[in-house]
Amino acid sequence: MAKRLIPSLNRVLVEKILPPSKTSVGILVPETSKKLNSGKVIAVGPGARDREGNTIPVPFKEGETVLLPEFGGTQVKLGEKEFLLYRDEDILGTLHE
Repeated sequence: MAKRLIPSLNRVLVEKILPPSKTSVGILVPETSKKLNSGKVIAVGPGARDREGNTIPVPFKEGETVLLPEFGGTQVKLGEKEFLLYRDEDILGTLHE
C-alpha cells in the first residue's frame, strides 16, 4: 500500500520537475542553462489560523506548477519518490502556460 502525506497547516508538498538534459533532437543542454526551479503541487494542508482562529486557506491547488526558491524545503521520501515540503509563503508563485 502506498503512503499518502497530507501536509499540516499551511504546508505544500511538491514534486520537483527536473528539466530535460537533452532537447527533442538529442542536443545536450548545459547545466548552466537549467535555471527554472519548478515543481508540481502534490498535496496542500488545510491552511494556517489567524489570531481569531479563522483558517487562512493555502493559495495553491493540487496539480499546479509552482516556482520554487533556490534553497529551502524539507525533503520527504515516500516509497521510491522524493518530494519537498514548503510553507505556502516560501513558494514564489504559480507558472502558467
